Amino acid sequence: MASTATTSSDKELDTENAARGVWLVKVPKYMASKWEKAAPMSEIGRLKITKGPGGKPEILFDVADHLIDKGPAKEASKEAKIPKEHQFAISDIPHQHLAVFSHTTGEKGKSKLTLEGNVVQKGECRPIANTRYMDLKKESIRKASVPLRSVMTLDKAVVAYKPVSVHRQDVDFDNRKKSEGKKSRDDKDKVQEDLFAAFEKHQYYNIKDLCKITNQPVPYLKEILRELCTYNLKNPHKNMWELKPEYRHYETKE
Repeated sequence: MASTATTSSDKELDTENAARGVWLVKVPKYMASKWEKAAPMSEIGRLKITKGPGGKPEILFDVADHLIDKGPAKEASKEAKIPKEHQFAISDIPHQHLAVFSHTTGEKGKSKLTLEGNVVQKGECRPIANTRYMDLKKESIRKASVPLRSVMTLDKAVVAYKPVSVHRQDVDFDNRKKSEGKKSRDDKDKVQEDLFAAFEKHQYYNIKDLCKITNQPVPYLKEILRELCTYNLKNPHKNMWELKPEYRHYETKE
């Protein structure tokens, strides 16, 4: 694979480190959080590789002391320290091709994409089951068992919320009802005239529209509609009122 420097286009890829082999290692959550808080380019730990029984390599990782003891003395005394010694379990990647890329932005705002290396092995960082690790697990179990809500005794009443007898929506409803006025029954002949005038414009109406047109109570309006109209129970004009044939003066379209 040839190396190409990123100069003119952001789509170009710097492959100078294409031949470099890297490890893809899964680390515990507590270690990842410590690494995120560490200063840039600072030492986070040291890797020791030795030959074990049968010539198989044994890989140990020691976390840097400044990451373990990082934080104020009061907080460090309350929380359990993270384990220092860890062991790597390494395995091959036979059926996958993985790579590591980095994306940086230069001084002139141009972004750069670099191939840092190809993953040759993947591993898992496992803490050694010693006293410090057991204390850390106990602390995590204790934190998980702490309820999110607790009951507290207050010395004085909380004034953030004051109960009210009448809510705002009720006041708005009453004001709207007063402004519209109470619907009263008009003379039957007048209501019929309004209905005939409405049905001259349209053939079908629902009950809500007729209530707005006549400004009459629903029960009283339905009594008059039963005398003059038919109520459709089938589509396409379901739940709508239509004048009876004897009151129509327009041709019925089939």
